[in-house]
Amino acid sequence: MKRIVLALAFVTAVMAGGTNTVHADEIKVGGGGAPIDNFIRPVRDSFEKKTGNKINIVFTSATISFKQLANNEIDMSAAGSTFDELLASAKKDGLDVKDPAAYHHTVIGQGNIYVVVNNNNPVAKLTGEQVKGIFTGKLSNWKEVGGNDAPIIVVLSNQNPATMGSFKKLALNKEEYAKDVIEAAKFEDIRNVIASNPEAVGFGPYSIIDATVKKVETPDYARPIIAVTKGKPSPKVQHLIDYIKGEGKQFTKN
Repeated sequence: MKRIVLALAFVTAVMAGGTNTVHADEIKVGGGGAPIDNFIRPVRDSFEKKTGNKINIVFTSATISFKQLANNEIDMSAAGSTFDELLASAKKDGLDVKDPAAYHHTVIGQGNIYVVVNNNNPVAKLTGEQVKGIFTGKLSNWKEVGGNDAPIIVVLSNQNPATMGSFKKLALNKEEYAKDVIEAAKFEDIRNVIASNPEAVGFGPYSIIDATVKKVETPDYARPIIAVTKGKPSPKVQHLIDYIKGEGKQFTKN
């Protein structure tokens, strides 16, 4: 009988100890290709290991994630643009923010935008005017920029408004994109189209670059990567922001 009582006491103690276990917090972070692929995913493992908090990535786009933030569906939205540019993009998508001051935004890094071509394309360098001419459709043949006598096929994303808007501002001087283009969704899709088509060209963040395509030397096209919260960041979100800007910077890509 004594052994049974002692065993029950042990089990009770273990269960009581279990109720005092600290549970990890979840941080829901939304965003599109550049901030998620280059800033959130690269720090996730190290941040979770260090803090015990889990990062739940909701991969969408800058404007969709901002809408989710407005609806209290996520804790933080990330975008590859300025906050004013994000507000403008959101308005085009039907979200007119009446009180921008209700949101807190901070720069967590810088994201470069790269132009890539097929590995068999002999063009290795483009001037700013040539980049502008290609993506506005004013240049239509690779021989106009020192390449083969072949049509230029522009590949653009239809799901990354922040990067599209930033490149339009930085590289095209806000002129409109070419009309006759191939549309793709994620930057991975753009890369796959270019890798399989010798005449194709596109652009994207660091994550668009791998061995299947060639990065072209161009002027620098850099934009801020921002983190946005509704109101002041909660302690757990502020911890993530501080980590990205500090210790986690060694893992981010730009």
